[in-house]
Amino acid sequence: NILFDEGKKMSQAKTLTQNEVDQVLRYIATKNRYALRNRAMLLTSFYSGMRVGEISSLRVCDVQNEDGSIKSEIRLSASQTKGNIGRVVFVNEKLRTELASYLNTYKAKSNTQPLFYTEKRTGFSANTLTQWFFWLYKKAGISSASSHSGRRTFITNLANKGVGVRVLASLAGHKSLNTTMIYIDTNDDIKRSAVELI
Repeated sequence: NILFDEGKKMSQAKTLTQNEVDQVLRYIATKNRYALRNRAMLLTSFYSGMRVGEISSLRVCDVQNEDGSIKSEIRLSASQTKGNIGRVVFVNEKLRTELASYLNTYKAKSNTQPLFYTEKRTGFSANTLTQWFFWLYKKAGISSASSHSGRRTFITNLANKGVGVRVLASLAGHKSLNTTMIYIDTNDDIKRSAVELI
């Protein structure tokens, strides 16, 4: 998602620092209604790097095994992804813990129900979830963040830990390495650490 500001200059979704993610999580915790759902939606974005449309398309059966445990891999069908090509999303231990905690409170009538639901108990569309992220960041006091911020932060954090661009492209579901490169943010701290490697 490329954002346009008033000067028509293109800018990318903000990459969040850990302090900013914590700030959003603290804001979510103050709102008791849907707090577990909201925390799980936010952290799904940051821990999996999924697109907002992919997150909105998730069903309970996509993430939960029949025995109630959380899957270590989410297999997105072609209809759930951009470009109509299915892909596998790897679920780390942190996200499995968050999803398990959330699903313990969500008693779905069927495992084909949406994983994340609105106040009307229907699933989010990609558009309504995009709006949800926009207002969440705004209310939490984080400027320039969007529904793409979690995905961009996910890719940037892994790149900064030395994960190669081919692996990143595969994790992100990108066909082109050039697309992945655009996502990787940099800052002075990263550059300082880099020159110390010499």
